[in-house]
Amino acid sequence: MKKLFALAAVAGGVLFAVKRSKDAKAEADLWREATAPTTQPLGGASTNGSAPAHSGASDSRNN
Repeated sequence: MKKLFALAAVAGGVLFAVKRSKDAKAEADLWREATAPTTQPLGGASTNGSAPAHSGASDSRNN
């Protein structure tokens, strides 16, 4: 019984360590993304998935 309890404790410790490692990596990735410089490539394309600012030059309502 003591061996089973020890094995369960070791397995729990390993799972806890793996979870903390994944959480730390996710936090680091989020921090890196949040603090990355925001430079736009030529052409005004957005790199973060949002739409670029609308200039109105090609808007059909302005014709």
